[in-house]
Amino acid sequence: MSDRVSITEENQVATVTLTRADKRNALDLDMIRAIVDAGETLAARKDIRAVVLTGDGPAFSAGLDLNAMPKIAQYAMQGGVFLERTHGNSNLFQAASMVWAEMPQPVIAAVHGYAFGGAFQIMLGADMRIAAPDTRFSIMEGRWGIIPDMGGMVLMRRLARGDVIRKLTYSAEQFEAPAALDWGFVTEISDTPLDRAHAIAAEIASKSPDAIRAAKALIRDTELTGVRDTLIAESKAQEKLMGTPNQMEAVMAGMQKRKAEFKD
Repeated sequence: MSDRVSITEENQVATVTLTRADKRNALDLDMIRAIVDAGETLAARKDIRAVVLTGDGPAFSAGLDLNAMPKIAQYAMQGGVFLERTHGNSNLFQAASMVWAEMPQPVIAAVHGYAFGGAFQIMLGADMRIAAPDTRFSIMEGRWGIIPDMGGMVLMRRLARGDVIRKLTYSAEQFEAPAALDWGFVTEISDTPLDRAHAIAAEIASKSPDAIRAAKALIRDTELTGVRDTLIAESKAQEKLMGTPNQMEAVMAGMQKRKAEFKD
């Protein structure tokens, strides 16, 4: 869909690929806009049941393109850009990560090489992250005298302990996939992360899309809520699903030991 991001589709699974491989998928303003556009486009597609997010070439993404920093700074210094809510609760930069967390379909990130800075935060927007064993990560913003500001403070708190977030944010140190797995930033380690991500996406796509979307919304919206609000939200979501055509098809297919045929 652009020279920065491509979308391919197969069996109701969309694969979003960062395609600036010659720059190790470094984030410039055009790349950030293309990532947001891709997420928003797919979020509106009822026929897409799962999304795989990955990067072409040697890395998922090196993070912010240093050569693009003057242009990004010029854009950001226009006044109010950081505080302007252009994409729901987010500004443009935050939307590059939050669009994946907020879209109704599950998203699986396949990560290799490295995911630094803004790319680390974009990765965290996915529901799951499958990483190659030698992938390196860093919350690198502190190196440049800034803070993680692309949704990281929402997404990191859902996954890791506060002291871990503080250590990595304050130090900007690099860490590898085994540590990321221990700390909760990575879901699985695989020698073939893209293949594994596609396998998970295919499994998700075989389930009732109504139930999957309801489950994602329920998990996302109750991650930081109390017991009462979580139980009420759970009950409301279940009430909406019971007796619907796709829910009945799931039951019938299971009883008849056949592949379910769900409607989008």
